[in-house]
Amino acid sequence: MKENNIQKETTEKSRKLEHSSTGIVKNFKNALSSLLDPLFGGETKNSYVPRPKAPARPKFRVGITETCFRDAHQSIMATRLKTEDMLPICEAMDEVGYHAIEMWGGATFDSCMRFLNEDPWERLRLIKAHLKKTPTQMLLRGQNVVGYRHYADDTVREFVQKAVENGVDIVRVFDALNDTRNMEVAAEAVKKAGANLQLTISYTVSPFHTLETFTKQANVMADMGADSICIKDMAGLLTPTAASALIRGIRTVTDLPIEVHTHYTTGLAAMTYYAAIEAGADIVDCAISPFAMGTSQPATEAIVAALANSEYDTGISLESLLPVAKHYEGLREKYKDLIMGVKGVNVNILMYQIPGGMYSNMQSQLKEGGCLDKFQEVLEEVPRVRKEMGYPPLVTPTSQIVGTQAAMNVITGKRWSAVPNEVKQYFRGYYGKTPAPVDPEIQKLVLKDEQPITCRPGELIEPELKNARKEIKNFILQDEDVLSYIMFPQVAKKFLMDKFTKHTMVNCGQDADNENPGVCGV
Repeated sequence: MKENNIQKETTEKSRKLEHSSTGIVKNFKNALSSLLDPLFGGETKNSYVPRPKAPARPKFRVGITETCFRDAHQSIMATRLKTEDMLPICEAMDEVGYHAIEMWGGATFDSCMRFLNEDPWERLRLIKAHLKKTPTQMLLRGQNVVGYRHYADDTVREFVQKAVENGVDIVRVFDALNDTRNMEVAAEAVKKAGANLQLTISYTVSPFHTLETFTKQANVMADMGADSICIKDMAGLLTPTAASALIRGIRTVTDLPIEVHTHYTTGLAAMTYYAAIEAGADIVDCAISPFAMGTSQPATEAIVAALANSEYDTGISLESLLPVAKHYEGLREKYKDLIMGVKGVNVNILMYQIPGGMYSNMQSQLKEGGCLDKFQEVLEEVPRVRKEMGYPPLVTPTSQIVGTQAAMNVITGKRWSAVPNEVKQYFRGYYGKTPAPVDPEIQKLVLKDEQPITCRPGELIEPELKNARKEIKNFILQDEDVLSYIMFPQVAKKFLMDKFTKHTMVNCGQDADNENPGVCGV
């Protein structure tokens, strides 16, 4: 009897203890939830944007876009891979099962003619001929096309049409200021040409780049006819927490596929990808391991392995990536003197919000000018200039514009005493609407009494195709040559004349009086 009473008392004490523990745990969970939910997307009274759960995923849902034909080598070796370096591995890559292979646009167009003596259009045709199964993708800088200034609407339309005709399947369109007006003509042209249109948010951090701002932009891009949306993080600033919130925010306004592009420079990229995928991202950009990390993207193999045997499985086998990695190991050895970029993690990029390419370019230019000792001052000047210029995302061409002005402010010793023409054009409104108002005092210094434009810049540019065709009519071998000439007149002119001579055995030069450039003769 006594034993039964003891057992009863013990049972009752255990029940009370369990009840008490449950209450403590519940209270702790509630307290923890109130702290963490706003950061990680939970449901709270103060949630900034409604954040629904990520949609259920079928197996093999997450896609990988491979960047080793374009952004990977643009990031780590100044876009110097040749077409002959890529063609031997095309068939193996075509069997991997990538969502797409990014292989054209961006800086590749300029680099082909300027440094490699290659026709960028021929590169496109050759690679497309070797990729029978996998979609090809290019990067288009909106109204800047693949150059560094705004081009006329007729040029944008013709360029997109020819790009699709020659083999581009997916066109990723972005604008350096996130001014969607600068994407309109290109977007319409992509849809008309029958290609897949991916419109892009250029991610950056500032008081004016909020979750609400980016969500609204995604909604506008969906209305513009986008087939998918890309979050392009050129500096590696997108944190896992921010990525999760941004994906969930976009999901409140559109069901379009979302692709995430970032760089490993700050060490966040792989974590950011996983958080983005958990939040509902469909595709991530990766680079094969020998050309990955640093200022490039996360390694394809690592992301594939991380997602394997889960609901996010990519469907890609590591075995299929082995020949690709081996090929690029050989290219890394071949170009070891060209391989550059940030090694490991660079905290300066987190502090000053400078993309890796911009960081290394500023170092190189200051070194060439004998001013490398001013590098730290220039780094510190960049955020100040960026604020005064209305917080532009630092991506081509605004990264070059801001970086140049910051360097000149430091080197001259007097801020804004010397202003390049590109900076003046920026303040005049010829690159588009700035994310935030520019500093009125700086604008007065730069423009004096001149008033900036408020319309879409492309509306003020006269058609270019007709005149360009006349200027190089004597050495045109294909319609695309006219577009190459418009993009980069000086570089393309020499390249096209040499190409014409090589193909026709007719010598191309200029008249002695220089009035008739491009007259060819035997």
